[in-house]
Amino acid sequence: MTFMKRVLLAAGVIGLTSMVAGAQQSKPEEKPAASRTLKAKINYTGAGTVDEKHKVFLFVFDSPDFMQGGSMPIGFGSTSAKDGTVTVSDLSVSPIYIAVCYDPTGGYDGQSGPPPSGASMGIYAKTPGTPEPVKIEPGKTAEVTVPFDDSFKMP
Repeated sequence: MTFMKRVLLAAGVIGLTSMVAGAQQSKPEEKPAASRTLKAKINYTGAGTVDEKHKVFLFVFDSPDFMQGGSMPIGFGSTSAKDGTVTVSDLSVSPIYIAVCYDPTGGYDGQSGPPPSGASMGIYAKTPGTPEPVKIEPGKTAEVTVPFDDSFKMP
């Protein structure tokens, strides 16, 4: 390779490197998406005693498919009061869907699988049996009330 070809090749590599570096520097920084928060007031009116051992669990899903067992929770929380509040932070999607359950056995932790047989179940819904989507804007908190009783139980 002649001296002139080496100079031109080196100049081309330097120019290309400068263009790539310049393009990377001029690209605006991506801001992380602001997380969403759910604050749910749970109103369990069933016969069970709610306490530290027998909690009410709230599960957050990103799809209404959880009704057919086709979706895993993306968040959860619990309360040890019949009229307790559960806050779930750092949600990355909207809309979300909510299911709740009361553990009559005192042995459920909310993470080791589905609720036990006989657990009272409920969903956040305006139309009975149809999960209502909860829309949460980035950086905002949505507040909902989720009433349920012993009408529906895990088989």
